[in-house]
Amino acid sequence: MSTNEHGRTFDVVVIGGGIVGAAMARELGATSLDVAILEARGDVGDGTSKANTAILHTGFDAKPGTLESRLVARGYDLLGAYAEQVGIPVERTGAILVAWTLEELAALPSLKEKAEQNGYDRCQIIDADAVYAEVPDLGEGVLGGLTVPGESIICTWTTNLALATEAVDRGVTLLTSHRVEGLERYGRRTRLMTDQGPVTATWVINAAGLGADWIDEMFGHHRFTVTPRRGELFVFDKQSRPKVPKIVLPVPSSKGKGVLVSPTIYGNVMLGPTAEDLHDRTATGTSEDGFAFLLEKGGRLMPTLLDEEVTASYAGLRAATEHGDYVIELDAEQQYLLLGGIRSTGLTAGMAIAEHATGLLADAGVDVTPRPESSLPEPPLMPHIGEAGARPYQDDELIAADPAYGEIVCFCERVTRGEVRDAFCSSIPPTDLDGLRRRTRIMNGRCQGFFCGANVQALLDSAGTSTETEAAR
Repeated sequence: MSTNEHGRTFDVVVIGGGIVGAAMARELGATSLDVAILEARGDVGDGTSKANTAILHTGFDAKPGTLESRLVARGYDLLGAYAEQVGIPVERTGAILVAWTLEELAALPSLKEKAEQNGYDRCQIIDADAVYAEVPDLGEGVLGGLTVPGESIICTWTTNLALATEAVDRGVTLLTSHRVEGLERYGRRTRLMTDQGPVTATWVINAAGLGADWIDEMFGHHRFTVTPRRGELFVFDKQSRPKVPKIVLPVPSSKGKGVLVSPTIYGNVMLGPTAEDLHDRTATGTSEDGFAFLLEKGGRLMPTLLDEEVTASYAGLRAATEHGDYVIELDAEQQYLLLGGIRSTGLTAGMAIAEHATGLLADAGVDVTPRPESSLPEPPLMPHIGEAGARPYQDDELIAADPAYGEIVCFCERVTRGEVRDAFCSSIPPTDLDGLRRRTRIMNGRCQGFFCGANVQALLDSAGTSTETEAAR
């Protein structure tokens, strides 16, 4: 996957293999354009996308009239339908914004009105008794709430992989471990200088996430500055899941959306995120202060949750900017398209951003006519790693046909050897342990690899030969 393409000129190069970049490449992969993804890391979705809070947003709380508002609402429909088509795990849990103070209670009508301005008319204001009926384990002192029935949880890892996989299946070239360090324009082309050598393109699309402002500066623009905003989260054990049947959101304040409690698609419960603006774009470590903050918030939101075991903690970085909206702009002269300032809502909006951006390219004269559907490969069928449906180890018919699906490798998450084998035989195989985790959930359980780590590492080390053997059977 990391073959360099010296001497070749792509029609379009997309910088960034996260949700937005993968969605963009998939969209253009359906045309006759010769497209490549340049990803700085060794795998797609290994930057901001992998640590998303994994909520499929209705867009009810976006600022009305913004590009973000429109694209999140459109993306909600697009991604929902795509998830059903390719097998991305989704649970339609719904959400409640909970008011704990009189000020928050007074804000609920305006939030309902904002939702309606955004085209979402299913929100209802409910009293405290109704809130506790929905989520009995909430802490004392609830005054009321606002329901958002359409909010859902989704697998961000599978979303990214599905979009990138379909892009590759459609002929897009994926160049991982290609970090863009500079560029030069000559004629109507751009030579991108990467740490693996130059890559040349007629059009460049900047979907670089945390590095989008740096790429933008290379083109001579100074439109925004990315401020990495760290969000730390706790993941509680699966036994806590009955306490959180739906997403519990705080009433947003001037400081942001605040800390939420949410079920995860993998059967756990998530508490977080924090919101800490940093300068270091690599600071994905957790902190003592972050833990203390989450414990204080969690103690009020749901005190009994803190009695449950924490399976893991992690932190991710959001690409915050000084703007209150996405920064999507096309420069026809430079043949350059910026997809910047895409915050955590980019998970939901990614496919709509790609649709919108493709329209901008068409307006600039790029031929984005889709190829005949008959010439396109079937959409991928992604491995099911959610808890809402049957997993391979639960499928007797599948195991009878292929015993590898009955051989469990990771007992906490019930991951089978067949699923590991399939990951290595996929269009975008994992290159390291974290990549294998994102494709199978392996070692993500309560033992965190204590019992299965050595066996998993052996599978990873032998992947080059073992997958060839399996594939030949």
